[in-house]
Amino acid sequence: MRLPFLSSVTSWLAPDSLGYGGRGAGIKTQIGMRVLQGLVLGLLLLPSTMAAAKPIKLLALGDSLVAGYGLREPEGFVPNLEAALREKGFDVTVINGGVSGDTSKGGLSRLDWSLADDPDAAILELGANDGLRGIDPASTKQNLSQIIERFQAEGIEVLLAGMMAPPNFGPEYTSEFNGLYPALAEAYGIALYPFFLDGVAAEPSLNQGDGIHPNEKGVDIIVERITPYVTDLLESVQ
Repeated sequence: MRLPFLSSVTSWLAPDSLGYGGRGAGIKTQIGMRVLQGLVLGLLLLPSTMAAAKPIKLLALGDSLVAGYGLREPEGFVPNLEAALREKGFDVTVINGGVSGDTSKGGLSRLDWSLADDPDAAILELGANDGLRGIDPASTKQNLSQIIERFQAEGIEVLLAGMMAPPNFGPEYTSEFNGLYPALAEAYGIALYPFFLDGVAAEPSLNQGDGIHPNEKGVDIIVERITPYVTDLLESVQ
């Protein structure tokens, strides 16, 4: 890269550029060197600053937990996550791809529509309703596999948000369901946030009256805990 202004600074450093030498020239040279060092340092830092400012579109594909069920729009997961990421210096737009009541099959069926905004990265948060309905974990795993494969085919980096099944379907179902998320993350080489409702599930003060959907305080905890994982995700697309 050609930087003509550096030649001008170098010329200014010459002792006789203003027709004097000696002590005055030495002082002038010292000042000029400091200016030059500052310019070079600024140029070295410029690429990383520009990278951090790259606009990113992040799709949050999920169910009511993403959609913000029972909350005012500013209280939901998506706007609060976007605000947290912007505070960390990311020029990011988080796309709300949440549909209340959606299952993994529903998320798969609307995938073309969800990708219409051409996201750079995605959080995949689906399966909670599969678990509540006792859907075969093998079916949930297959649906999520197809979503992940589509993301990867489109060059979209993925963070898989895990879910846990309610205990009322028995230990065998619970074990199979809970294990499908780590298995998918390993099989496809993607990042895993182990449990989307970590720190919030079964805490009455952090959930709405139904005991399932987080309230505003619960959303704050979810965002706080998942943000480091999302930060890593965004850095991978810079």
